Amino acid sequence: MIEKFFDIKQEMVKLDEEVMEICKPYFDKIDEISEYNQLKVLKAFIDNGISAQHLVGTTGYGYGDKGRDGLDKLFADIVGAEDALCRHSFMSGTHTLTVALFGVLRAGDTMFCATGTPYDTLHGVIGIDGSKCGNLMEYGIKYDQCDLLINSEPDLKTIFEKCKTAKVCYIQRSRGYAKRKALSLETIKSIADTAKKANPNIIVMVDNCYGEYTHKEEALKYGADLIMGSLIKNPGGGIAPTGGYIAGRKDLVELCANRLTAPGTGRELGCSLDVMREMYLGVYFAPMITANALKTSVYASCVYEKLGFETEPRYMEDRNDIITSISAKTPENVIAICQAIQTASPIDSYALPEPSEMPGYDSKIIMAAGAFTMGSSIELSCDAPLREPYIAYMQGGTSFTASRAAVLMSAQKVYENMNK
Repeated sequence: MIEKFFDIKQEMVKLDEEVMEICKPYFDKIDEISEYNQLKVLKAFIDNGISAQHLVGTTGYGYGDKGRDGLDKLFADIVGAEDALCRHSFMSGTHTLTVALFGVLRAGDTMFCATGTPYDTLHGVIGIDGSKCGNLMEYGIKYDQCDLLINSEPDLKTIFEKCKTAKVCYIQRSRGYAKRKALSLETIKSIADTAKKANPNIIVMVDNCYGEYTHKEEALKYGADLIMGSLIKNPGGGIAPTGGYIAGRKDLVELCANRLTAPGTGRELGCSLDVMREMYLGVYFAPMITANALKTSVYASCVYEKLGFETEPRYMEDRNDIITSISAKTPENVIAICQAIQTASPIDSYALPEPSEMPGYDSKIIMAAGAFTMGSSIELSCDAPLREPYIAYMQGGTSFTASRAAVLMSAQKVYENMNK
């Protein structure tokens, strides 16, 4: 049917038909996880007595904001946490992670990253980029890390030794711009168990961005003390216009709340303005929307593998985040993939993204994101640093039907490049 609306060549139509047949059993598994999570979310809404009053915002200080406080409790129940901050006042995933780190770390403490160098935008937060902008290192917080092993598995022996003297064991679940696998919940548990065996008082923090609802459970059940993420990724369902969450142990969430607002006011401060309806609606639809993104990921992996490209993960492998990385081989292919995704987007389809400098990155970045919410990664997008080994990172897809068309159009563009 795609060819009735778009200029799709016959060989690509045949490829689409083949891929859809191959992917069917993997789609069925995604639907089963989505059904479980959707019912879990519905039960949490009912158990928390969410009403029309919760959808109405406040102004000013926000004291006694029923919608804000109700969303915190609702989200905590959904992810299996003692407490949570689920707020529109988190400006990005990086901001959310920053609040959590500054919330629990103090001068003299050590932050240890068990999964190698973290995502580019955290380099300035930690201070490992040498900047002087009020980062953790400037406040006397030490940083250490160990790389994953060559097979993307954790180096448990090194983790055990490093965690003996660390305050925080930090785990990045997704891959960022690294060429590695996203971590499974079982792998997260192995890191958490090792860290706590070395140091029972250590705080295990998981950057959960892109990983929510990919399985029936979240990382808190697998040894994490805190998980953090962005609401313009999986848990906001493509509807939340901004925001993020921190969830986990109550004492740690309270520390983060005092960092988010002001010491002594903590979670009691902060009006919700007019966004509560969108926030609740996004949380409600998140399992279904994440399932569409996962199907897009599986489909994209299969399409590009059939064209001879290496993908991570492969279409038959478990998904631990919503991202598919495509080893595009050349900068021209990276640009072609991103530009084709933009052309098939509902917003700004006429735009042609080009590689450019971006704050927080040390390479030129190309980003395709014709999204209703600026920067939303749960909506279909594709981005890449223009550096070797030339990998394009595709994620999101609130509508699988539309995302399938966009992926096929991007594949056709690359196919044409290969056969010039």
